[in-house]
Amino acid sequence: MKLNRPLVVLDLETTGTWVGKDKIVEVGMVKLHPDGRREEYKQRVNPGIPIPPRVSQIIGITDADVKDAPAFSEIAPAVVGFIGEADLGGFNVERFDLILLERELFEAGVKFDWRRRTIYDAQKVYHLHEKRDLTAAYQFYCGKVLEGAHTAMADAEATVEILAAQIDRYGKTEEGIESLRDFDYKRIDDYFDDERKFRWWNGKLYPVFGKYARKYSVEELVEKDPNYLRWLSGTDFPPKVKTMLEGALAGRLPTPPDPAGSG
Repeated sequence: MKLNRPLVVLDLETTGTWVGKDKIVEVGMVKLHPDGRREEYKQRVNPGIPIPPRVSQIIGITDADVKDAPAFSEIAPAVVGFIGEADLGGFNVERFDLILLERELFEAGVKFDWRRRTIYDAQKVYHLHEKRDLTAAYQFYCGKVLEGAHTAMADAEATVEILAAQIDRYGKTEEGIESLRDFDYKRIDDYFDDERKFRWWNGKLYPVFGKYARKYSVEELVEKDPNYLRWLSGTDFPPKVKTMLEGALAGRLPTPPDPAGSG
């Protein structure tokens, strides 16, 4: 890889996907130099909060793995020192890793302005050059060009062929379409409602809109500003949200989706 400037390619493992609240569990960085030299930095971090079990299943890191690791504030100077003045790269770093890293560094008292650097985000390049629509899926799974794309019947017929090919590739022929039932993304963002107005984090439910967005949990708002929750319960939220708010005001706090809380 020809370089004119040093490049640091980084990745973070975290307790979840909420850049405003989740914490770093592991930092991995590779620094490439124009002269061909290569440096690496890897450090696990004690996030100070539980790692949700569903996150541990994905990243392979448990609370026990990081119980003796340093807090991020202890390694913050070393992280910034390793990066130096290098350009930055990664996969989805502009929308996640760099934003979360900047917040963690700020909380540790270390300034880090990544927006003034050149960013090479492999995900952006991938999505710009490799289509992921029905036509691309039809070509990938069936080896055919989709004629009449974006007409209802042509798209429906193509999808039938794609599902059949997916059963052959990923499922079980004897079970047919039902062998695809369990293929789903594991959600780790844990929104409470379909409108994504409330979100679980570390076992507590937070509003992600309005004047208290991401600041106080519903439990805390019961004490700090119950009138605000009463006002919300009178608005046009879905019944599920209204029931939750009314229950919280009556002392029945919402229960997190798993015993360890959510990331």
